[in-house]
Amino acid sequence: MICYKSTFVCSSELSISDRSEKTIIWGEMEEETENINSQIVFEEWTGTSSNKLSLTAVISPSSTPTSFTVTRHGNRFNLFSRRFIEAFVPEGFPNSVTPDYIPFQTWDLLQGLSTYIRMMLSTQALLSAIGVGEKSATVIGATFQWFLRDLTGMLGGVMFTFYQGSNLDSNAKMWRLVADLMNDLGMLMDLVSPLFPSAFVFIVCIGSLSRSFTGVASGATRAALTQHFALQNNAADISAKEGSQETVATMIGMALGMLLAHITMGHATIIWFSFLFLTAFHMYANYKAVRCLNLTTLNCERCSILLLHFMETGQVLSPKEVSVLEHVLPLWVSSWSSKSTKFLFTRVRLGVRVSSLNSMEMMELLNSAGSQYEKEKYLLLQKKGIISIVMHKDSTTGDVMHGFIRALVMANLLNHSPTSSHIDSQTWMDKHYDTFVLKLQSSGWKTERLLSSSIMWRANWSRELPNKKIK
Repeated sequence: MICYKSTFVCSSELSISDRSEKTIIWGEMEEETENINSQIVFEEWTGTSSNKLSLTAVISPSSTPTSFTVTRHGNRFNLFSRRFIEAFVPEGFPNSVTPDYIPFQTWDLLQGLSTYIRMMLSTQALLSAIGVGEKSATVIGATFQWFLRDLTGMLGGVMFTFYQGSNLDSNAKMWRLVADLMNDLGMLMDLVSPLFPSAFVFIVCIGSLSRSFTGVASGATRAALTQHFALQNNAADISAKEGSQETVATMIGMALGMLLAHITMGHATIIWFSFLFLTAFHMYANYKAVRCLNLTTLNCERCSILLLHFMETGQVLSPKEVSVLEHVLPLWVSSWSSKSTKFLFTRVRLGVRVSSLNSMEMMELLNSAGSQYEKEKYLLLQKKGIISIVMHKDSTTGDVMHGFIRALVMANLLNHSPTSSHIDSQTWMDKHYDTFVLKLQSSGWKTERLLSSSIMWRANWSRELPNKKIK
């Protein structure tokens, strides 16, 4: 309307009849605009989730065409509380995260709270052992002891990353528990250190070494879990809000820890009882937290559980159902309490080094490469129930998944018939593999890759024919 009006004013050379026509049209547009304004009402809503919006204002036209009436809804307290909560939960919550986010974060914050309370007790004991408050203690002595403690932790973190860094993704639940267990061990060493003055440096270095494992494993598994929670590519937002939650838990834990340290000062029995009780609760909360997780990625154990169930029933379990069956503790611990559980995946060796095979195994491998696995980017070798997988140097993530599933099939067939051969597993794969993968995807599983240990060794094979070379 404004642009049209400026055009009307600037058109001084128009004829009288043209101007009259323009005036009539302009009047009709103003009348139409007034009618529209009397019908349109604007509503103002606030919130980060489309189904969690709150009405804050209604804007409607008043009696005059150029004025509006604003009606406010809600109150400032509700708006402030909503903004406060948004500082601790991801944008779009709860639709922007997976359903297991809330129970996991609840238990995770509780275990973090117990950690910070215990930290005050262990730090108090450590400072006492170093000599804080004693006239005989020297600054250079305390500094050197603290330096050795930190240096040991740094070296331990590097070594742990070198040996286990590639395995943290595939067993995020287990390493999450192991990380907190090592943190508990580190705090225990700090608390024990004043009792053995002659071995003080050795004890605190062991404690620092344990905490260095915690730092690497906890950070790596947290990154994997953040990716799992992010339903709307909002991993950065989830990580930032998790930092806010942890900050609040830290402040509360430190305040309670200082209060507990003040109350228990000079009472060794109460200190130890409080520490052990909080440690037991810490491990229980961590166990409950990882049990809440329904991961949708495929690792070796989840593949084994899914395949066994599919071969028996023709159906695929959901991530929630598999989370109940999979183990969150190391296998040597789990085997004590579940003797009947089938650890089928433990009989598969992925990425075997060819030069480590003996002559008989190499002959079998060569025969397989020339006949049964001519079109595959992997080779399988069976010996005493153990299935070894040799991956081709040009194999993809899909080839790794295909080879591992076939190895599991062969291992399971050997359980029922020791005379089962490579041909039996290939027959099953040709008939059921595509259906199995489709059902996995429809149940919410991510089938793009298999989360496993890094495949350090690969091979290349070829065989000569009279007129061509097949690789």
